[in-house]
Amino acid sequence: MTRTALGLAALGRPSYVNLGRDGVHRTVDELRALTHATLDLAWEAGVRWFDVARSYGRAEEFLGTWFAERPGRREECTVSSKWGYRYTAGWDPDAEVHEVKEHTLAHFRTQWDETREVLGTPDLYQVHSLTTDSPLFDDDALLGAMGGLRDEGVRLGFSTSGPDQADAVRRGLALEVDGRPLFTAVQSTWNLLEPSVGDALREAHDDEVLVLVKEGLANGRLVVEAPAALLAVAERHRVGPDAVALAAVAEQPFVDVVLSGAADPDQLRSNLTPVVLAEDERDQLAGLAVPAADYWAHRRAMAWV
Repeated sequence: MTRTALGLAALGRPSYVNLGRDGVHRTVDELRALTHATLDLAWEAGVRWFDVARSYGRAEEFLGTWFAERPGRREECTVSSKWGYRYTAGWDPDAEVHEVKEHTLAHFRTQWDETREVLGTPDLYQVHSLTTDSPLFDDDALLGAMGGLRDEGVRLGFSTSGPDQADAVRRGLALEVDGRPLFTAVQSTWNLLEPSVGDALREAHDDEVLVLVKEGLANGRLVVEAPAALLAVAERHRVGPDAVALAAVAEQPFVDVVLSGAADPDQLRSNLTPVVLAEDERDQLAGLAVPAADYWAHRRAMAWV
């Protein structure tokens, strides 16, 4: 059964590459309150999976304080986090650089300790944005340390981004440490505009790898700049284009977990509206795909707001 998760990428820091944010740059306390309100709605709606990362500003901290203030909930939830990027903007929405990527042993160790300090031990710990050129693939010391964490019972995975996602998925899942797969979960971008990783995710799912899909709304493009075909289907169901786009993700047979990247409770409420697509609607929506290179070039050009 496909599950819905709430990702805190757009809630843990004052800026992100998402269209549809309200443009208000909040203080830490204000954004913590907004995050908690969104988490409360998620809980009431039955969402029990929450996804964060070290680079999501203070997302891990906000989730940790939410759990601390609501005893008993952590045990009922699945928490995934990521290492590999660090947040560098210092809460400045106009910072020139918001995050820096580093796949090294030292960074892995540092960020694992940081995550456990503010959030405890996550149920799934992922390499953030593993690409085919990552130094991780040739770093035996790093792979060995990650294998040790796996052997302690922590499930490991990785996320992917960019036009070579499919290659990254296949190469990442082929990694073994001490004769056993290192990763048993993958989190990739799949949406109506960018479905190119689909075959690789299908292969992963068939091999019993847990498949999570992020950016199902294309960082807000499928809402703010919704194509006519998507709007037509949404109007037929009397819902927002976000609900239709996420339903299209959830209906993919290889998807186990669909992430909502909602920036506030109202967006999450709309994201969670149930929709069942008809066959002719699926056909209409399948025609929205664009070349992967074009999609990722557009995403790279998006401003942090």
